[in-house]
Amino acid sequence: MRTTPRTRRVADQIQRELAEILHTELKDPRVRMVTITGVEVSADLAHAKVYFSALADAATLAETSAGLRCAAGFLRSALGRRMRIHNIPELTFVHDATVEQGVRLARLIDEAIAGRDDGK
Repeated sequence: MRTTPRTRRVADQIQRELAEILHTELKDPRVRMVTITGVEVSADLAHAKVYFSALADAATLAETSAGLRCAAGFLRSALGRRMRIHNIPELTFVHDATVEQGVRLARLIDEAIAGRDDGK
């Protein structure tokens, strides 16, 4: 996906605004402790992929994803009230597992170091 300065600015603003809306306005109990890790906006500003992270097990993560999909219309209209662009993009939510992978790798490294220290 080719990014231009304008699409990058719009993506950054969507990320900031969504983070605040999720924190202050969204009341869906399925969507808790969610972090917006990134946003990619199409060149025509019609679609936005919103990457999110949530430290949760698989079942809770599925619930969170469903909650975000159900809230997409509300989130889009809330963005429309906050942003000064002609068309607000359709929101598609994608789980970003990089944070969980980082935590898992750090734990594995710590275990390996602890195991090596025990062997001395």
